[in-house]
Amino acid sequence: MTFIVVENCIKCKYTDCVEVCPVDCFHEGPNFLVIDPDECIDCTLCEPECPAEAIFSEHDLPADQKHFLELNAELTKLWPVITEKIDAPEDADTWKGVADKLKLLER
Repeated sequence: MTFIVVENCIKCKYTDCVEVCPVDCFHEGPNFLVIDPDECIDCTLCEPECPAEAIFSEHDLPADQKHFLELNAELTKLWPVITEKIDAPEDADTWKGVADKLKLLER
């Protein structure tokens, strides 16, 4: 099993989760983070650290977010690993909880 970063991370990109990951499985894009499903060890440490509540276990993934499983796997091949917490975008709190942000995902 793996954990998945879902839509609510888009344009929020808090990195609190990165700091607690023992296997460095997070990858950073311009306005989104993803988890490498091949590296994730299902430790559960990242999920409670996400201020945007944008991380779910594969088994708890909401039905409308299932496509993010494939998207996380795809984008980990394109984006670099991130291992340290960085500042969230200045407007991150404005975007937290906003629906339908997939169209805003920057690759």
